[in-house]
Amino acid sequence: MKSFFGGLVLENLRISMQSVRSHMMRTTLTVLIIAFGIMALVGILTSIDAIKYYLNDNFQMMGANTFTIRNRTMQVNVGNNRSKPKHFREITYEEALRFKESYTFPATPSVFIYATNLATVKFANNKTNPNVPIIGCDENYIITSGNEIIKGRNISPTEVFYGASVTLVGNDVIKKVFKNNEDPVGKYINIGPGRYLVVGVLKEKGSSMGFNPDNVCLIPINNARQRFARPNASYSINVHVSDGEKLEAAIDEATGIFRIVRQTDVGDEDSFDISKSDNLANMLFDSLSYLRFAAIIIGLITLLGAAIGLMNIMLVSVTERTREIGIRKAIGATRNTIRNQFLAEAVVIAQIGGLLGIILGIAIGNALALSIGTSFIIPWNWIIWGVGLCLVVALASGIIPAVKAAKLDPIDALRYE
Repeated sequence: MKSFFGGLVLENLRISMQSVRSHMMRTTLTVLIIAFGIMALVGILTSIDAIKYYLNDNFQMMGANTFTIRNRTMQVNVGNNRSKPKHFREITYEEALRFKESYTFPATPSVFIYATNLATVKFANNKTNPNVPIIGCDENYIITSGNEIIKGRNISPTEVFYGASVTLVGNDVIKKVFKNNEDPVGKYINIGPGRYLVVGVLKEKGSSMGFNPDNVCLIPINNARQRFARPNASYSINVHVSDGEKLEAAIDEATGIFRIVRQTDVGDEDSFDISKSDNLANMLFDSLSYLRFAAIIIGLITLLGAAIGLMNIMLVSVTERTREIGIRKAIGATRNTIRNQFLAEAVVIAQIGGLLGIILGIAIGNALALSIGTSFIIPWNWIIWGVGLCLVVALASGIIPAVKAAKLDPIDALRYE
C-alpha cells in the first residue's frame, strides 16, 4: 500500500514537472511573483532579527545586569507618537554619595557625571576635535559601564577622593593623539584646561548607532567637579548586579533607599528614573514591531496577487489539457486522481517560488547583517512560515481549477477542440 501511494505521489510530481516545463513563461512569471512575496517577508523579518542581535550585542557594552538611576527618563519616539520625557529635580552629589553608602545589596554602585561632551584632548602637536566626552567617575565605573582596561591600571579610590589629575583614555582618542605609537601610559595629555596623567587605556568596543564609546576620557569625579563645575549639575548612579536573577530585587531595594535619600513622601511618585541597561534596546524592539507588521502586510498582499496568478495559470492549464483529461478518465483515472494531479502541480509551482523567495530573503537579510557586523542568520521560523504560506497559496489557488478538471465529463472532454 505504501509503495503504491509513494508511486502515485511520484507520478503526480513527474506530470507536474512536465506541465511546468511545457508552460515555462507563465510558470516563471508566477514563480517570480510568489518568490517576491516570500522574499519581502523573509528578507525584512531576517533583517529585523539581524537588527535585534545587533542591538543586543551593542547594548551589552553598556554593562550587562546593570541599571542606572538618573533624573530623566529615556524615550524612543516613532512616527507621530511623540511625548516629552519626564524630568525631575537634579540628583546632587551628596544624594548620590548617600545612596552609595546606604546601598547594602550585593551589588556594585558607581557615581558618575558627564562633565562635558565638547572637550579637546591634546598630546604634543596632535589634538582631537572638540567632541570628546569627559566622564567624571569613581573607581567602580569600570565595572558598571562594561569597560575593560587593556593597559595600565584603574583610577584608585584615593585619586577619586582627592580629585587627582589622572585619566583613563579610550582607544579612539589614543589613535588620534599618539600617532607615533608611543606608549600612552605614564604620559601627560591636556584635556580641556587641565593636564592629566594617563594611567590606563580602555579596551576598544567599536562604534554603534552613531555612538563611539572609544572616544572618551574618564577622570576622577571630584576632579570633574573642580575643573568642569556647572550650576544645577545632576549626577547619575550605575549599579551592577553580578547575579542577573537578582536584578529586579536589586532595583526594588535601590528604589526604596533612593526614595528615602530624596525624602519622597509615601504615596508620591518617584522623583527619579531607574532604567536597566537593556531598556533602550527593548524600546527599540517595540518600535521594530511596526516594521514587522508592514513586512507581513506587504508579503501577504504580494502572495494574494501570486495566488490569483497561479489560479489563472491553472484554469488555463485545465482548458488547454481538456482532451488529456478526457483520455485519462477514459482509461480509468478517477476524479480524485485528476484533482490530486492538478493540486500537485499548483503545489510544485508555489514551492519553487517559495524556495527561490526564501533564498533571496535570507541573502537580503544577511546582507544587512554583514553590513552592520552581525553574524550570519538562518531564520528557521520564517523559513517554516514561508513554506507553510506557499502551501496555503497553492491549495487556495489550485483547488478550484483542480475540482473543475475533476468534474469534466470524459466524453465532452474527448470531443473538445
